Amino acid sequence: MTGLDRNQTPKTRPMPQKRTALVASLDIGTSKIACMIARLRPCPPNEALRGRSHAVELIGYSQIQSRGVKAGAVVDLAECEQAVRQAVALAERMARVRVESVLLSVSAGRLQGQLIEAASDIKGGAVTAADVARITSTGMHHATGEGRTVLHALPVGYALDGVKGIRDPRGMVARQFGVDMNVVTADASVAKNLMLVVERCHLNVEAMAASPYVAGLAVLTDDEVDIGAAVVEMGAGTTTIATYAGGRFVHASGFALGGQHITMDLARGISACIADAERIKTLYGTVLTGGSDARELMSVPSAGDNERDAPQVVSRATIANIVRHRAEEIFEMVRDRLADSPFAAEPKAGVVLSGGASQLSGTLELATRILGRPVRIGRPLGFGRLPNEAKSASFAVPSGLLVYPQYAHLEHVEPRHTRQLRTGTDGYFGKVGRWLREGF
Repeated sequence: MTGLDRNQTPKTRPMPQKRTALVASLDIGTSKIACMIARLRPCPPNEALRGRSHAVELIGYSQIQSRGVKAGAVVDLAECEQAVRQAVALAERMARVRVESVLLSVSAGRLQGQLIEAASDIKGGAVTAADVARITSTGMHHATGEGRTVLHALPVGYALDGVKGIRDPRGMVARQFGVDMNVVTADASVAKNLMLVVERCHLNVEAMAASPYVAGLAVLTDDEVDIGAAVVEMGAGTTTIATYAGGRFVHASGFALGGQHITMDLARGISACIADAERIKTLYGTVLTGGSDARELMSVPSAGDNERDAPQVVSRATIANIVRHRAEEIFEMVRDRLADSPFAAEPKAGVVLSGGASQLSGTLELATRILGRPVRIGRPLGFGRLPNEAKSASFAVPSGLLVYPQYAHLEHVEPRHTRQLRTGTDGYFGKVGRWLREGF
């Protein structure tokens, strides 16, 4: 097997509890590339965010227009590499540090989470850490199809002799031991090309994580995770979903529709160029129709090359109708995905929207109506001193990546020798912890 196929993407080692570390996150999106650099400092426990052992202090960040990416996947290596270099250099300049490795998000490649049960007889009577690793690994490989790679293998619960709900089985006695796990996979080629871009910038990929999962780490409170919640990360080229039940991340999915499709619909519907359509969407786009402003008229430059073409007059109702149709389609697809996930069985669970496309006016009302659940817009929680533009829902993924190392201990990680993966460049992965250089 070559490269990432049916293997695990790079994983970071758990954060040392009492140590400060520097981390960098990179979110290569369809419309923007964001890079954030932070210092993680050990902190006392926080009531609302009990899982966090470290406070995140942002010291540098950047966001630039993305290039060479379509629907969350790299389509032009050279273009994308230039954009990533620029984003990282801007963040480095602000933070006054050099980045050696980054945490990387994945939103493309048909994200799919599935709950897998794996079980095995125990030879020696008591369950050892080696038993847990062996059975979890078997379950993970069983869940990974041809051409797919594992982003997350998260045990949800353990069973001993058929008794479920065991939190930590190590040292307990049983004849048979089982594990329920959520295995999140993506197309290996998508993950490989994202890694390739980063390596061409002479950076290491410290770890890769599914966008909706890390968005959830940024925007959800512990109570929401316990009651059950779905995070819908609405990007420009993809919409991805992570669902939580009983305090665990239990499902993921995604599809290649997003805010950029609304822009393209507008450009076609009112014959404007894409840049004008994007501006109109941002300034006047709403999914709400009706009200006095619906009759308001506005002039839109024509899409033709000819400067002398008279601008056209378009009513705000026309714009709202175009935006609403596509937004409805996106939320109907979200509704169908949620119905197919364990989330459907959680009657009190709410939905949290994140990502740039969630910021369209009226999105909350539309989502509430179509999903039939309480909905709120999620913003990064528990970050000290975030600048205004980084406080928004569109920074949920890159800021969640900064939180992610604190949750790395929850994941099953394949032993080094089986997962030192080549992408075809000169480097091996698994050189983990390069950025946890002492002395910061």
